Amino acid sequence: MTAIAEGTDSQGAGRRHRKPLLRSEQSQGLALISPTLLYAIILLVAPIAVVIVYSFWTQNYLTIDKTFTLEQYRVALTEPIYRDLLMRSLWVSLLVSVITVVLAYPLAYYISFHGGSHKSLWLFLITIPFWTSYLLRVMSWKVILGYNGVLNSGLVGLGILDEPSTALLYNTSAVIITLTHAWAAFAILPIFVSLEKVDRTLIEAAKDLGDGPVRSFLRVTLPLSLPGVISALLIVMIPTVGDYVTPKLVGGKDGVMIATAIEAQFKRGANWPLGAALSVVTMTVVTVMAASIVFVIRQAGRRAR
Repeated sequence: MTAIAEGTDSQGAGRRHRKPLLRSEQSQGLALISPTLLYAIILLVAPIAVVIVYSFWTQNYLTIDKTFTLEQYRVALTEPIYRDLLMRSLWVSLLVSVITVVLAYPLAYYISFHGGSHKSLWLFLITIPFWTSYLLRVMSWKVILGYNGVLNSGLVGLGILDEPSTALLYNTSAVIITLTHAWAAFAILPIFVSLEKVDRTLIEAAKDLGDGPVRSFLRVTLPLSLPGVISALLIVMIPTVGDYVTPKLVGGKDGVMIATAIEAQFKRGANWPLGAALSVVTMTVVTVMAASIVFVIRQAGRRAR
């Protein structure tokens, strides 16, 4: 009987080992991720690869010279106009990110700690502006910021003023204001989620040990919510560097950013390799900048603890 049982077990083990490939856990996992992986390769990896390849070529009028060269990178990194536009774009995106997070954190904190049963309502109200298109919101800010100019133009027509003024429009300040409003909800939501995960008993323990509201916030709440702060900074900073619509509509000549220069190189076949090189340089600088910000904030959070 023992021999029969051992034979049966060995036959069962053999059948398990001979299980078809499509039924194994590994193959099932690959089958699940394959569509997503293929989608990411087609829509993300392939376009970036094409841009990188183009950046090593040159263009003579409408002819693309596929000889490998770093000339486009030399132009992108040494020409003052492109260097200044990139620096302005990085500065604007960083400033917009910081302002947005500073304004979003108190609101997210209030909803998380004092929203009570109305948290869902608060979050619903925050998303209302996003029921309209991004373009309409930018145009709304153009009207709001240009109201001063419209008013002054009317005063000019009445002979009260000598010339109209659009001090709030067509400059870098208008771009910062518009972008801050446009990306506010994207900063509030990750901070709120991070604050929701903060263990309230740790805050109570800090107070029991003698920490006041400010000290317990700086030593407990803020460090534990840093993942949300980092996410908010990155979510706002990365897209705003390459924003094209907002500088075009409310920035004017003083609010031009690097995306405008990139778009100009791809318009009517102007210089695609240079546009690709500007894109690659911008992506690289933004990646380094984002990694540096994450490192600095994490180090600051560890020291605070």
